[in-house]
Amino acid sequence: MSRSTLILGTRGSKLAVHQSQWVQARLQELAPGLTISLKRIQTSGDKILDVPLAKIGGKGLFVKEIEDALLSGEIDLAVHSMKDVPTALPEGLEILCVPPREDARDALITRDGCGLDQLKPGARIGTSSLRRQAQLLHHRPDFVIEMLRGNLDTRLRKLREGQFDAIVLAAAGLRRLEWDAEISEYLPVHLSLPAIAQGALGIEARSNDSVVRDVLTRFEHRPTRMTVTAERALLHRLEGGCQVPIAAHAVLDGETLTLDGLVATVDGRRVIRHQIQGPAVDAQQLGTILAERLLADGADVILKDIYGRAS
Repeated sequence: MSRSTLILGTRGSKLAVHQSQWVQARLQELAPGLTISLKRIQTSGDKILDVPLAKIGGKGLFVKEIEDALLSGEIDLAVHSMKDVPTALPEGLEILCVPPREDARDALITRDGCGLDQLKPGARIGTSSLRRQAQLLHHRPDFVIEMLRGNLDTRLRKLREGQFDAIVLAAAGLRRLEWDAEISEYLPVHLSLPAIAQGALGIEARSNDSVVRDVLTRFEHRPTRMTVTAERALLHRLEGGCQVPIAAHAVLDGETLTLDGLVATVDGRRVIRHQIQGPAVDAQQLGTILAERLLADGADVILKDIYGRAS
């Protein structure tokens, strides 16, 4: 059955809407006969802003209500930041399209524009990420890491108000909103390995929706799909969520995929990191193998300890 109108669901934050409007415009170019309208949906993760994600259920809180709307037929497709998407999807739903990835790195924003190593001893750094916390403390144990949640504009305002000396955000969001002039320093991946799928978007829809599948196939970016697949396979094997400092970043060079993976203690005192390389077509397997290596090297002890304290 042909349809002339599709409804695209999105979180209501400025960044989420901007990302969805970008996808909407690209899809309209690819399928000019279709009308694609946006529907804003508030998620649990957007409502609870005063508690760390690790304590309220993790990343799935940013997608559950949107996935419910997909399953009920209220919307036809949804745009997510892939780092918010759990590795297991509800039955009947699928990430049908992964568009080209933005910059995957973390970005440091300081009050006076200085770089990370110019920050004063005991500098207060705001972040909501245990992954960032662990790596920052591993690099500079003198830092004081404090919780920072909220939309990008809220986080930037808190920095300007003097609540922090610096904050760390995903570079991708700042670049998409054309706020990259705010960035004091892009943190290199050897110092701050990114979150799984950071900088990538995923377009989710019903598996049996052939109309949406046909449109999205034209927007698929295979290199991003391969790198994200490897990173998510590692996360899936580690059974990781927001409450664990896990990081991974894959790079594709021709048909060769290189994947870096990391598990750390929350205080940054112990960091286990390994790298694997292989054919891009084996992305899923490479992620799983690297996770096994991390576990064998002691990540299993770190994870058991963190999950034991969280339960």
